[in-house]
Amino acid sequence: MKQTRILLVSDVYFPRVNGVSTSIQTFRTSLMESGFGVRLVVPRYGDEPDEAGIVRVAGRKVPGDPEDRLVTWGDMREAVRREAAACDLVHIQTPFLAHYAGLGAAKLYRRPVVLTYHTFFEEYLQHYAPMLPASLLRAAARRMSRSQCNAVDAVIVPSQAMRGRLADYGVERPMHVLPTGIPVDAFSCGDGSAFRARFGIDPSAPMALFVGRVAHEKNIEFLLEVASRVAPRLPGFVLLIAGEGPAMAALKRETVARRLNGSVRFAGYLDRKRELPGCYAAADAFVFASRTETQGLVLLEAMAAGLPVVALAQMGTIDILARRRGAVVPPDCPDGFADELHDLLTDHDRRRALAHEARVHGREWRDSIMADRLASLYLEILDCPRSIAKAPPRAGPEPAITGRGDSALRH
Repeated sequence: MKQTRILLVSDVYFPRVNGVSTSIQTFRTSLMESGFGVRLVVPRYGDEPDEAGIVRVAGRKVPGDPEDRLVTWGDMREAVRREAAACDLVHIQTPFLAHYAGLGAAKLYRRPVVLTYHTFFEEYLQHYAPMLPASLLRAAARRMSRSQCNAVDAVIVPSQAMRGRLADYGVERPMHVLPTGIPVDAFSCGDGSAFRARFGIDPSAPMALFVGRVAHEKNIEFLLEVASRVAPRLPGFVLLIAGEGPAMAALKRETVARRLNGSVRFAGYLDRKRELPGCYAAADAFVFASRTETQGLVLLEAMAAGLPVVALAQMGTIDILARRRGAVVPPDCPDGFADELHDLLTDHDRRRALAHEARVHGREWRDSIMADRLASLYLEILDCPRSIAKAPPRAGPEPAITGRGDSALRH
């Protein structure tokens, strides 16, 4: 039987740490384990070792943004064309040069092309171009998103909310709600005591944890406001912020200004395999306040580790939090959030019950289940690309994810 070959194209990938990189790596690994041939074209950040199936395009640093790399258009286009010639389907992951290179190669070789809409750019851009009117940036983001999504055969979105937003933009291509799964077992056996000892955190200290890119759109300053309300009421309280990003310096200054030096700690970047499981295991609750997530993978990672979640249900996180399994959804204000977090941290029996619910809920988002659904979508598109491309998305909400591994696709 002929192997189905997929080309993934992206403007970001590891060692650049973010949700897009994590999603690509998770799906790529699971698809290859299922027998798919997967090629990946991404930027080169430095001296990354060669890895089978990954093509790195030389990139240069972006002024004012040490995390990202900018590749030349010609190099990206040629690399994608070369790889697309031997593949059956092109899957675009980002909306920059990779998008247009993937679209061009798919057209050249008459391959079906899909894209995953990972980032809520309407709310994202204003944090990085504050000199421009927010209304102008939102309108530009909507136009770009509508144009790019309507140029492909199918669009994958990680949540119901994002699907609804794109429909409002005027996206007419079929949209499939397909979250990124998680490797559940990788987060279920961390050594929390060793992690606390390494970072000098008292074994008995009530500890809340945030994991993610330390960026303005993550609304971490809101969590500092929460910490300023919890710390006086809960002796020894610690809020640990794990990750790196452009908002780090500002948040550290804010921590000092609020006199939270003893309560708020910054762990920096943690290796996903060696350090992050222990970090989750060390905490008593996971906290998250972003209002712009398209999914919120870290919520699922925390749940897989048996960590109760206290988080705002906004945009993509609604799908994870809707049934309140293993999670508390507080009011969207620092006082209400602080009250819920304080009550959870002081109620051992409730934390234990929510931890059990979280583990069960997390298993329903296993990476293999989501990869099976993606594989089914690929095969359906390859079997009948024209009908997939022309069929309008069905109106109305999509059923909640059940985690049963059902490969039936819902349009």
